Amino acid sequence: MLTVDEARQGGWTVLHVRGELDIASSPAVRQHVHDAVASGRRDVVLDLSEVFFCDSSGVGVLIASRRLLRSCRGRLRLVLPARGAEEGSHVNRVLAALGVRRLFAVYADADAAADEEAQPLSA
Repeated sequence: MLTVDEARQGGWTVLHVRGELDIASSPAVRQHVHDAVASGRRDVVLDLSEVFFCDSSGVGVLIASRRLLRSCRGRLRLVLPARGAEEGSHVNRVLAALGVRRLFAVYADADAAADEEAQPLSA
């Protein structure tokens, strides 16, 4: 089961995703990102800190979201737990294993992701 809650933080739309990001649930995340863009919001944070499973379709949605936002001169930032790949985020491990982690600006929490001055975590 997956839930997506939307909030605003400064100029950023924060989508807090909880649960499993898989073939059954990834279309819901894709739709939330598309809805944000359709309503003129171009800066999106996907908070994945409470996603405990991600399969290839979930990774596909993240890559497609990045492509969509870049095409309209927007920005996508991800929130993954700061613990990193060792003990932490399943999503972080999957992105690293697939060699696509470097494509994303990753932050430790939504506050940092929505802060224009904050620097992303290193890949």
